Formats: sequence, C-alpha cells, structure tokens
Amino acid sequence: MVEGIQSPAQATYWLISGRTLFLVIHLLGLACFAYIIARRLTPLLRGESDFRFDRPWLRLGRVFKFWLGQWRHPRYKTAGIMHILIFAGFVLLATRAFSLVLGISDSLVMPGAIGHLYDIVKDYAATIVFLCMVIAAARRLVFKPARYAVPARYGKPHTADAIFLLALIALLMVADSVFAASKAAFQTRLGQPVEFLAVLSLPWMWKSVFLSVPLSTLQQLHLGGFLAHDLTFFFLLCYRPFGIQFHVETSLFTVFFAKLDRGTLKPVRWGVPDEHLDQVKSFGVKTFEDFTWKHMLDFYSCADCGRCSDNCPANAVGRPLSPRFLTIKARDYAFQHYPMFGNSGNGKALIGSVYSEDEIWSCTTCGACEEECPLLVEYIDKIVDLRRGMVDEGNVPQSLQKPLKALESRGNPYGKMEKKKADWAKAKEFQQTCDVKILDGKNGADTLYFVDSITSYDDRMQAIGRATAKILDHVGANFGILGATEKDSGHEVRRFGEETLFMALRDHNVEAIKESGVQRIVTADPHAYNALKHDYQDVPPVEHISQVIASEVKTGKIRFNPVDNNNVYTYHDPCYLGRHNQIYDDPRDVLDAIPGLKRVEMTRSRDRSFCCGGGGLMLFYEPKEDQRIGVKRVQMAAESGANVIVTACPFCMVNIEDAIKVAGLEGKMTAIDLTELVDQQIAREIPKECETAVLGG
Repeated sequence: MVEGIQSPAQATYWLISGRTLFLVIHLLGLACFAYIIARRLTPLLRGESDFRFDRPWLRLGRVFKFWLGQWRHPRYKTAGIMHILIFAGFVLLATRAFSLVLGISDSLVMPGAIGHLYDIVKDYAATIVFLCMVIAAARRLVFKPARYAVPARYGKPHTADAIFLLALIALLMVADSVFAASKAAFQTRLGQPVEFLAVLSLPWMWKSVFLSVPLSTLQQLHLGGFLAHDLTFFFLLCYRPFGIQFHVETSLFTVFFAKLDRGTLKPVRWGVPDEHLDQVKSFGVKTFEDFTWKHMLDFYSCADCGRCSDNCPANAVGRPLSPRFLTIKARDYAFQHYPMFGNSGNGKALIGSVYSEDEIWSCTTCGACEEECPLLVEYIDKIVDLRRGMVDEGNVPQSLQKPLKALESRGNPYGKMEKKKADWAKAKEFQQTCDVKILDGKNGADTLYFVDSITSYDDRMQAIGRATAKILDHVGANFGILGATEKDSGHEVRRFGEETLFMALRDHNVEAIKESGVQRIVTADPHAYNALKHDYQDVPPVEHISQVIASEVKTGKIRFNPVDNNNVYTYHDPCYLGRHNQIYDDPRDVLDAIPGLKRVEMTRSRDRSFCCGGGGLMLFYEPKEDQRIGVKRVQMAAESGANVIVTACPFCMVNIEDAIKVAGLEGKMTAIDLTELVDQQIAREIPKECETAVLGG
C-alpha cells in the first residue's frame, strides 16, 4: 500500500540518492557561479577608483525607492507594470526557491495562517510571473517596441538571448508548479490532507490535469519537477552573467552606489586635488581600464530596455549616439577581453575601435538618459571622461578649436574683447530708463548678477541681460556685475573635456567674486547657474532669476498687467535648470501669475523635456544629424497648440529662434525668454532709475 509521495531527498536518481545528487548539483552550481562572478569582477578591480561610500543611509533609502520600490518603471506603463509584477513575484518566490534548493525540502514550513497565506501568494506569484514571461516574449517577437530595435551599425539584435532567458524563467515557474501540483494530486488520490493550492493559479490548473494520472506517474512528475527546478535555477544563475539579465545580480549594487548629486561631474581622478592634477600622467578615459569600477558596474547592469535611447535627443535626430549602445558596446568589450578562461585585458584604445569620435561629441549632456534609467546608470560622466581623453590626445573637433582658443585667450568663446563685456548695458533706449554704471571696484553690492558670455556678447541675448537688470532693480535688489572682470563660467568647457582651461576660468571668477564682497549670486543662464552651484567652491549661494521672480511674486513686490493678446504659451524646460537642478515649478508659477495668460504643456515637459540641442559650445559644434534637435522641439510646441515658446535660458533662445526659421514657422511661432516676458508685463506704478553697479570693471 502506498503511504505517501516520496520526497526528492529520499528518492534515488540513476542509482544516486537524491540527497547526494542535489548536494553535488548545489555545490557545483554555487562554485560555478562564484567563479563566473570572480572573473566578471576582474576588470572592476583594474578600473580607476571611485568614491561611492559616502552618505550610506541616503544610499540605502534610494535602494528602497528605486530598486525595491521600482520607482521609475511605471514611466513606461505596460513594460513598467509588467516588470514590477515580475520583480515582486521573484521577491515572493525567493524564499520558496532557496528553501527548495538549499534545504531540499518539499515545502517551506511556516506556522498556521502565515504559512497558508504564503502558499496562496506563492501560487499566484508563480502564475503571474509565467504569464508575464509569455507577454514579454510576445512583445519581443510580435509587437516589437521601437526601443528594442538594434540598428545595423550596432550589430545583431539581442532577441534570441532575451527569448531564451524568458523561456528559462517560465520553465522555472512551470517546474515549481508541477512539483507542488503533483504532490497535491497524489494526496487527493489517496484521500490524504491536501496541500492547499490557490484557485486558478498555475499549480491549481496542473493539479486538475494530474488528477487522472497514475500514482506512479505523479511520483515521477514530483521528482522530475524538483530536478528540473533545481537544474534550471542554477543554469539561469550561471547564464545571466553572460547576457542582458546580468542586472538581476548587479542592479542592487548599481543603485546603492549611484551618484547622489545632480548637476555634478566626477573629478579627473578621485583623491587627486586640482592643484596636483599636473602630476596625473593621463586625463580621462582612453582604454577600458581607465573607466572607474562603478562605471564598469554600470555596463553590467544595463537591462537593454532602450529607455535611455528612446529619450535621447541626439538619437532622435539621427546623430551617431545611442546611450543604450554606449553601455552595451562597453559590456561586450568587457566580455570579450575579460573572458572566463585565459588572459584578461589588452588596454586597447576605445576611440576608433569601440566608439567613434562623432558618437562621443554628439552628446548634449542634457541628462534625459540618466533621468529615465530605472537602474540609475550614469552616462554623462562617462561621456565627459571620454572627451577628456580625446582632448588630452589633442583630438578636438575642428569646429570647437576656435571657440576653445578664444576662451583661453579672451575668456569667452566669441573672441570678443574683455572691455566690451558690459556693452549690453549701453543700449540707448535701455540707458534712458536704466543707467548701468561701471564702477572702479570701490563700491560694493549685496547681489552679483553673473551675466556670462552668451548674454554679454550675443546681440539678441543681450536683451535678456537688460530685462534681468530691470527686474532686479524693480524688486529693490542692491546688485552689481563684474563687467570686464567676469570670464566665461566654463560650464561647457568642462563638459567638453577641457578640465585645465575650466579650472583657469573658474579660479579667475572665484577670486573676482570674493573680491566683490557680494552675499549672493543671481544669473539668468542655467549653465552658469549649474557651474556656480556645482563646479565652483567657496562662492556665495546662487539663484536662477526664475527663482528670484517667483519669490518676489509671492511677496507681492512683483505684480503683473494682464496680457492683451490671444496667444497660447508653452514653457520649454532648459535641461540645466530642470533635470539637472529640479527647477520646474518656479518658471511655471511665474507664468501662471500673469493675468490672462493661457499656458499649455508640451507632451515632453518637466523631467522629460526635450533638449533644444544648443547648450553652450554645442552652438559651435557641427554634428552629423538627420534633423536639428531644435526643429524637433519647435514642432512639439506647435503640436501642443502653442504659438509662443517661453524658456529661461539664452542658449535655448538662440536654438529655438533659429529652429522656428528652419521649420518654416516664422509668423506662426515666436520665442521669448521668461525675463523678457516678465519685464513686459510687470506693473510699474512709479518708474525708477536703475543703478546697476559693475564691480571690478
């Protein structure tokens, strides 16, 4: 008489006891996995240092938010929800899986109602994960979202690898369900107390099928299910480090060690202060081993989801850059040159073999890729480090050589004379209402208006400088400007890899700012704002003019006249004001405070804003592209129903106004800076003289 179903540990497989067989499988599986991980860690041990151990509690909180909480996944609803379900299923099944694999136990023993509840959740989790695998496979094979596509220049699609991995996970769910269902069917046939299976779950459905199966077959299904689960578990564990699912093992660490501060750049070398950079033999990244260990970890953690490239403006207009493949190509390089067996690494130059020059220069550093990545993979620091390496080799695009030389000799990319830095304030009509005086440095001010190069020298952008000065005067700010003493903030210089030139510009400006004795800095240029806030040290607090205006609107110092037109306005978020510094609401609050102004949002706005394509030295760079980034952005504004684009960045103004012409929308669309609009609409009860002090002129 049959007393009960035999457990895998008690059974015999091919004359080998189950306990011995599974012990061998487990030891071999774990040893194989440990060896593979050790080999994968080899390049990380050879990589450059990277300080990522500060603020551990903040890092742990981000793990709970972005890794465990899957915070960014729902930004793509279908794929995001599906991934959350898969992740939750894996978390719930992890305890069960390790109980089966490590304990060789028929079931996870939990007391009373807790165990009963877990069994229900476990059954549904396995079912949901299995269904998600089927849906994911259908998306890859049938629906094929555009972001999964692999252009020919990047090699072959990863569809086969993805489908194989999905099939392994589905097999894992089926094997576990067959294991549980065969036992329940066996118990039912013998009239024994039956292990509960959740209604309509995968194990429940298998049990319905198995009820008519002979007991001997149920025994074999039970033992076979466990063996299949065991082998699949370890095969999947050891296979993932070879493909696109390596992020299952590495993502937790990638998120924990992710960059904490937006808008910043990594130093040339961690632990090497600026004054000792002359001792560094080589700047930037030239070979794979020049990447930091964290950036190599990023390469392993890319899930190949394509979200970064789907939001990259350079990729959208056909430039030779796709953040997704920036990472995948580096990972492929690591797999090839750091194999499981044999010698590792060859120090091969990356530019010209793995990456092209145009690919690296095409990036606008807008941050859209980093904002979208659910695993917080970093791109800008890698791009800048690769540029540093090229600059160190004297490899600079022809179109950038002239502005960089001008910055070195004149302190601005236009090559204009320093003494003309404050000429924007000498316009005749402007002087009639606002007298900007150049002082000899003896007079002080509380606030410094940092103008920066484009607003000082570009004829059209000088209007932003005048509007900003008038606004500051209107609110009673005691402010001044540095005039000829001010040099370019160096923001783009640094992001284009010229670290030494940036340091010279920064150090000059820091000294001038300190000598001025100001207590705060205001700028209308987001690039200058980001540099002063994140790249400079020991300078007073900095505010963007939109923050100042929003604050003064709340205090009542700024009131507006109603708009007297039927225009529809939309606000374009500058990348270095929005994504890099999280200033989204202040400009919108200002616009919404203007009576009668009708504002609409573009589909891509706030943290998903689309770069104008012209930040800083990008105005001088001549990329290979199918369409201008700015034109694409202007078309988005037109699609929103707006006919006036408001921005808060002089670089955006240059590019958007030019894009309006190229797109053939002159007369239908206009652009205006936030400061210009505010200056137009301010309710000035009593005209004031504006005495703007130019410090150190």
